[in-house]
Amino acid sequence: GMLRGNVTYLNVYFSFRIREEGKDSIPDHPYLYESDVEISLVGGSCKSPVEKFWNGSSAMYILQKATHNEESDSIEESRTDDAVYASEVLPKESPGALALSVERAKQLISLYTMVQNPNMTCLGMSDLVVLPPLWARCDGSDPQHTCWIGAEPLKAGNKVTGLNIYMVSCDGPTADKTRFANLEELKMEHKIRHHSSIVTTKGFAQYELIAAAAIEDTIAESGSNICVDITWNGVEKILETPPLISAATLNIALESGDPRSPVFQLYRELQFLLALAEGLKTGVTEWPEPSESESALQLVQEFLTDLKKKLDGDYIFETKNETEKIKCDTAAVDSCIKSIFGERGDLDFTEQLWCKMKSKCVSSYQELIDCFTLVIKSLERGEIQPWIHQGSSSFLSQLIQQSYHGKMEDVSLSDITPIQMLLEVGLEKMKKDYVSFFIGEPDTCSLLFQDYFISTSVDLQEQVHRVQKLHHMLEIMVSCTGLLQFRHENLFPLTQICMKYYKENPLNEKHVFQLPIRPALVKKFYQNDNPEVWKVEISSGHGQKEVKTTWQVSTNAPVEHGTSNNSGFLSDSTVNGSSEERLYFITMTQCTQVQFT
Repeated sequence: GMLRGNVTYLNVYFSFRIREEGKDSIPDHPYLYESDVEISLVGGSCKSPVEKFWNGSSAMYILQKATHNEESDSIEESRTDDAVYASEVLPKESPGALALSVERAKQLISLYTMVQNPNMTCLGMSDLVVLPPLWARCDGSDPQHTCWIGAEPLKAGNKVTGLNIYMVSCDGPTADKTRFANLEELKMEHKIRHHSSIVTTKGFAQYELIAAAAIEDTIAESGSNICVDITWNGVEKILETPPLISAATLNIALESGDPRSPVFQLYRELQFLLALAEGLKTGVTEWPEPSESESALQLVQEFLTDLKKKLDGDYIFETKNETEKIKCDTAAVDSCIKSIFGERGDLDFTEQLWCKMKSKCVSSYQELIDCFTLVIKSLERGEIQPWIHQGSSSFLSQLIQQSYHGKMEDVSLSDITPIQMLLEVGLEKMKKDYVSFFIGEPDTCSLLFQDYFISTSVDLQEQVHRVQKLHHMLEIMVSCTGLLQFRHENLFPLTQICMKYYKENPLNEKHVFQLPIRPALVKKFYQNDNPEVWKVEISSGHGQKEVKTTWQVSTNAPVEHGTSNNSGFLSDSTVNGSSEERLYFITMTQCTQVQFT
């Protein structure tokens, strides 16, 4: 009677939750089952807590120990009001407190199995709903140190034909290689467990090529990471180095603004542009501290005097800046990178003005007005006849073109006008900077750019946002060139991948860009290195009958609730007195099939 009550309650509960929430929406917070278990439906954009050892359906139930709020004295009361607000799925305090005992988890998995079994007519349940997979956190209190138990329904159409039950055990961290499994024994164990005569093996390894080191004395760790994932068939031994015929994918996540980057100056220039854009939006501009050296006003004054002399001295204003233009041959990426260090060689009047006024200099709204007043006066008096790029559309460029004909409109340098004028000039200059890097020659800029990244048909704020995307792409290219010595034929596909992503998505420095590469390109990084993750997958059977055993080591804990003070998780930080050895967590996932038909 009690079992039946339990099962019916669980079934009604699960089915009710699913129907109420609708298949696509995910409830915001966990619900209490009985008094000790918290059930959450996780999915969609949520990070899956079991993704390190299972890649199945997107939505799943996570069962863990209920964390009671002090306020709710009566559990019974809260149970009737199904929607008890508990903590998030991954609380920040002590994840170790969330694990259920292995025994309790097995009990819940058994209930779930019964609920899904179409043959259990005695439970009086017609109209079965196929539920999402269920995963329960365990405390590792059994001899195998089980840290998760999962159950995944197997379907034929909309009918449940059976379940895969997963047991995940975790051990370590340890540097003791004698505790690592033996591949032949793993294969034999799998064959016996699943009565199979043939097994196939697949290897997976992940190597970090750069993990941006946290800057000393700061807790804030950079989110930058470049690593390579390698997969291959036919594993010969545990921890083997991947063969060169593997498939490799480069994963690049990069945050802009590393002071060690060759494009850091450009990043700072972009920050000034963003401050102006923010000022335009909110009416509050954060000006940089005045620099000790010359003020922007002095620099602009000298610049204009210089131009006036050139005009008086009867020499034509140079249409090219004196600095020799570095030709950027797309094949020789090195020269491209060098060209980022210096300014472009073809800066026009407005761009040079921006350089004089950018962040080191203009330190107040008033100074900005004073600078533009000087420029406009010089133009009105015909003292200068500056050269500007063809197609330049900023308000200042329009005034300059009018000055050629001796007719200029009146400009009132008040309110946001001066900020907008400077922002427009900076935007035009920076777009040209990025394009000249990506394309090599500013004038032969590809359609992809023209269409989207340098479009002037969207508002200024959106144009600024797109320039930020260009900068992020540039940081990625520079990192891959510097670190991996990538040549053009490798950079080109990466540029295409980044562009495609950024034409469809907002700026996201957490995004991981993935580039398929030949392992030989990064071989020197992983030949002598220890992997971050190394995994072997042993499988047999086909289609729904396929079963897998996986064994892996990883430098990071595969489960967040495996706390070191838990006797179930062994830790030996040094072995044989050597602390240099890498510490690995060992995780093993075994699967059992339950067939209902």
